[in-house]
Amino acid sequence: MLVGHPVRWRLLTELARSDWRVRELVGLVGQPQNLVSYHLGQLRAHGLVSMRRSSADGRDAYYRMDIDRCTELLAGAGAALHPALRLLPPSPPAHGAHVRVLFLCTGNSARSQMAEALLERLAGDDAQAFSAGSHPKVLHQNAVRVMRDRGIDISGRRPKPLSEFAGWFFDFVITLCDRVREVCPELPGHPELIHWSIPDPASWEGTDRETYPVFQQTATELETRIRHLLHAIAATTASQEVN
Repeated sequence: MLVGHPVRWRLLTELARSDWRVRELVGLVGQPQNLVSYHLGQLRAHGLVSMRRSSADGRDAYYRMDIDRCTELLAGAGAALHPALRLLPPSPPAHGAHVRVLFLCTGNSARSQMAEALLERLAGDDAQAFSAGSHPKVLHQNAVRVMRDRGIDISGRRPKPLSEFAGWFFDFVITLCDRVREVCPELPGHPELIHWSIPDPASWEGTDRETYPVFQQTATELETRIRHLLHAIAATTASQEVN
């Protein structure tokens, strides 16, 4: 009954695609702000949605859907009705896809570099991953270390400005920083724009040893989201093959 309400279902549908602020969700679902806030509260109370303060404006907040929690609940509901309704694992992306994904953050020193490397590892030949920053900084050593712990070497990579990709065509452009989302220019080819509101682990105070757990948490969140992104890539690939 929780997600059977039409407003809550619309909210989850939009949050499955991207993180959004309340005023954006109001426009997307066409309902008053007080009603949207009420239903978001219901979804948060049951762990389907979480909220995170914006790093661009602390008075604002981004909402995101917990896809793993939704999967768990849907699987349980189907199995409870009938064994034939057990949720099956989604099909993997078709091999040989030519899908381009660009990850953006401010410094291109941690989040976007880790996301690029993780997508390369998880997608293999099914997608091409790139990353850039609005104000590139030196690659953070904790980003290098946390990727090395996952068997990925990014020590030789360099931070890149967004201008380096001017004129490039992408299928997905994913902003990982609230500030970058607000300054991201219009890109050619009408890529699907997705926002993941993920705090910058490099902004935490302390030594590299003290802040390393924050980088681990960031890498874990990125890996979870990227695993779900692979199925959006699969859908894009299937659409391209049909056309």
